[in-house]
Amino acid sequence: MTLPVMPLLELLQTYLWPLIRISGFLVALPAIGGAFVPARVRAMLAIVLTLVIAPVIPSAGPPTAIFSLAGAVLAVQEAVLGLIMGFVVQLVFDAITLGAQTISMSMGLGFAVFIDRVTGVNVPVIGQLYLMLTLLLFLAVDGHLALIRLLFDSFSAAPVGMFYLDQADAGAVLTWSSQLVVGAIRIALPAVTTLLVVNLSFGVMRRAAPSMNLFAVGFPISMMLGFAVLYISIDVIDQAFSTLFPMSLEVIRDLTLRSP
Repeated sequence: MTLPVMPLLELLQTYLWPLIRISGFLVALPAIGGAFVPARVRAMLAIVLTLVIAPVIPSAGPPTAIFSLAGAVLAVQEAVLGLIMGFVVQLVFDAITLGAQTISMSMGLGFAVFIDRVTGVNVPVIGQLYLMLTLLLFLAVDGHLALIRLLFDSFSAAPVGMFYLDQADAGAVLTWSSQLVVGAIRIALPAVTTLLVVNLSFGVMRRAAPSMNLFAVGFPISMMLGFAVLYISIDVIDQAFSTLFPMSLEVIRDLTLRSP
């Protein structure tokens, strides 16, 4: 009995190359790519998305041998594109977290850290709070559905084997990464400005009363004022996310549309 090897290989390639791009996207994606999500869950999600997307995307052109140099290059291309797409979105969450970490340092809570289950590193408590609020906001506005739609559209804008990372693409990603600082400043500016004024006031008091224990007096006041400012300016999370998240989607669209 002779097995039809070639049709099976062509069918395998129909699902393999999209699976590589989708897997790279999920690995770098916020929340789903976090350390707290088991690898089996990410693998199953990648397989399910591939089974749904692969049959309806444009053809990848002539079949490429899987176990060949061309196949290895194609796999790297698809993985890089998926990682870049996820990285662009991840920067939105990193910007908000960085701004919250700056606030923690200004409040004197830099020593209060937790292990972030998303990134696996130590993050100040305010940064963890803002990250959780951002993830809830991301789910509330159906951001995950927008990313799945964007992932599907990427196969039409940049079919399998048609993406090449050039200098313009790398420049676009680096330019977008500058929004990390802009978003962090937008998040931290209200609280940091208020706490700066408070610290300057304590400096004047220190000059007037050198014997005053500023640590015993200033630390509780800075913390209470910091929490008050966080409560008043909590809507900056919504404003920053509403601005940065659509911009990240546009960056991804531009990267895929720029492909030959």
